[in-house]
Amino acid sequence: MTETTDTTETAEAAPGPRDGVPAPSVLRGGPLPEAPAAGETVLSWYETWVRDTPDAPAVLDGEHRWTYAELDAAADAVADALRGRVGPGDIVAVCLDRSAALVAVAVALARLGAVYLPLGPRPGERRLAAVAEGLRVVSVIGAPELLPPGHRAAEHLPLPVPTEGVNAVAGAVAAFRPPAADARTAPDGTFYAVLTSGSTGTPKAVAVAQRSLGALLRWHRARTGLTAGDRHSLHVGIAFDPHLLELWSALTCGAALSVAPDEVRWDPGALADWWREAGITVAVSSTPMIEPLLDRPWPAGLKVRHIYVGGDRLRRRPGADVTATVHNAYGPAEATVICTAHAMRGAPLDGSADEPPAIGRPVAGAVVCVADERGAIVPRGEAGELLVGGECLALGYLDEELTARRFVAAPDALRGVERVYRTGDRVRMRADGELEFLGRLDDQVKVSGVRVEPAEVEAAFEHDARVRRAVVAVRRSASGDARLAAFVLPAPGASPLARDLLGGVRAWLPEQAAPAEVHLVDAFPLDANGKVDRAALLAADEPPAAEEGPGTDTGAMDADELSGSASEVLVLRLCRDLLAAPALTLDDNFTESGGQSLTAARLLAAIQDAVGVRLRAPAVLRQPDLRAVAALVDKRLAAEAVS
Repeated sequence: MTETTDTTETAEAAPGPRDGVPAPSVLRGGPLPEAPAAGETVLSWYETWVRDTPDAPAVLDGEHRWTYAELDAAADAVADALRGRVGPGDIVAVCLDRSAALVAVAVALARLGAVYLPLGPRPGERRLAAVAEGLRVVSVIGAPELLPPGHRAAEHLPLPVPTEGVNAVAGAVAAFRPPAADARTAPDGTFYAVLTSGSTGTPKAVAVAQRSLGALLRWHRARTGLTAGDRHSLHVGIAFDPHLLELWSALTCGAALSVAPDEVRWDPGALADWWREAGITVAVSSTPMIEPLLDRPWPAGLKVRHIYVGGDRLRRRPGADVTATVHNAYGPAEATVICTAHAMRGAPLDGSADEPPAIGRPVAGAVVCVADERGAIVPRGEAGELLVGGECLALGYLDEELTARRFVAAPDALRGVERVYRTGDRVRMRADGELEFLGRLDDQVKVSGVRVEPAEVEAAFEHDARVRRAVVAVRRSASGDARLAAFVLPAPGASPLARDLLGGVRAWLPEQAAPAEVHLVDAFPLDANGKVDRAALLAADEPPAAEEGPGTDTGAMDADELSGSASEVLVLRLCRDLLAAPALTLDDNFTESGGQSLTAARLLAAIQDAVGVRLRAPAVLRQPDLRAVAALVDKRLAAEAVS
């Protein structure tokens, strides 16, 4: 097998070089396939399958199954309950996890013309409250006990959502509270809105039209051949926009959405097992979840034909044994999930196997170019900022001033394109038109596949009265993985514990944005320009052996290692390395020490490599301390010895 390029559309390139002058860094995706008839929409495509294949499976969740007719009846019941209270253009925040209930609510809101704003099942309480106060959210849907305080005491309308499935809630309600008078509304034509990280401490809301999502779905269908009989994953975290690609691509093609159980989200091995058991044929996942699978022999017995990978820089290529086409996808929420992609199957034959894969070419209907600081398009081969335009472009933010700054007039060379989005990403367009991702132009950073603004994390710390100022810096491992380190200057007279501060910050931030380290400082070092010297902060608190791999011997053993069992020593050393916390003890809690779901996945993989047993991430995250995690290892070893 060899590396392939996309054949479902032909990218229309700018003219080639003349007289030795390189071609400009401009590329247009090919024409969109299957132009919709007049009046066709994302919702009408779904309704076609309800009418034509009512008995076909629409949602699969373990042993539970909903046909298209059953799903549509559930969506109609939700829409009927909300009708008169929720109407076209109204923003509805949805706090549900991957489930038939979520799908029914999404379809119901589309039927009502409302704006679907997914926040995930457990958004930070204060983060959710800030969203509800800053945006004109007419209702929040979720389990009553998980609603923000202001909505717990508001009027509750019970919703008739499906209550079966691994992530379903026993009962969901729509909570109604009058929005703030100056709250921001969604632009006309908004189909859904999603949150991205914001430098002010309040997340930015991106508004996307049905037309843009429809263009993505048509491209996705043509690229994968997705159709009735396929099984599409519903795996991505609900707070992030790729789940909209999963949800609507299946429903508009007559395929079935298969709901991923919790342990699948954090364990690459469990993910592959679930693909096999559920018969997944098209999958979407994050880069940190897929890279470990590409590092090992490809699992046998998989039906998956296409895997979309995104959210972080991919550093691995599929080997010759990988039976699926792996698509390295790139796209900010402002460009409707995916705006460029690079398809790979097997190792390339041109000697580039050790190079990180490109982020590819524009999807059908999209236009990309690379510009310098003045907005002028640079020649191919030169680095610059990636600008994106075309059908994929979002309507903007729910903030007109921010929209005006980031969605700007297109360069004159982009004929027929009115505006482009300034991504803030530094890229290079090769001579063949492939885009290479080089990093961020600003301070944003990808942590475990999620885009994070350190300023938002700093603002979360500074909400605490015990904090005078916080500075967040990025520490990178030898492999390039990013880890956030927070440096906190306490307020006068305050003596907070770092662990207590981290607990409060989690209420404001998505999981991946919580720092892995928190250091209390007496003052901040400054550089020659009078700015905080983040490099000096990191150097002063560089953890010993932070660049070494899991299980590496880092020196003399401490009391815990000398007195602990073999499993306790193993777990302690792995956690110290993964969390860059050499002072960690067996009495420390994994999550409170900076552990996250994807860190847990790496811990599980390292334990499996060391002793041959696989634990489940939810079980690890529930343990009170590392000693209890080691006990799980011993229990599994004993069980396997008996069997």
